[in-house]
Amino acid sequence: MRGPDLKSIGRARRLRVDQTDAETLLWNRIRNRQLDGHKFVRQLPVAGYICDFVCRDKSSVVEVDGGQHNESKQDVVRDRRLAEEGYRVVRFWNNDVLGNIEGVLTVIQQELSSDD
Repeated sequence: MRGPDLKSIGRARRLRVDQTDAETLLWNRIRNRQLDGHKFVRQLPVAGYICDFVCRDKSSVVEVDGGQHNESKQDVVRDRRLAEEGYRVVRFWNNDVLGNIEGVLTVIQQELSSDD
């Protein structure tokens, strides 16, 4: 397939508007290079999936999940596919982001610096 996937782009745009509280909280802390100068984008289509947050320079994906993702086999397949594309995925539960944002940011910082 050539060119942009307009269906994925439209869905990603809708997801940017309909963020969860946890996604909004995290986005407000990592946007505009606030986290050690790393640039993140949100709701980016990658390898047929729409990823919550992506640091392209570090090929890192940050996912914020609710209870519907508990022991999800689809997430395992998705993470494997993203790894095949060269991305590392780190996942957090909504309640972790809402209750311990500083800890979440520390883990993300560690992930981003792990290949330096």
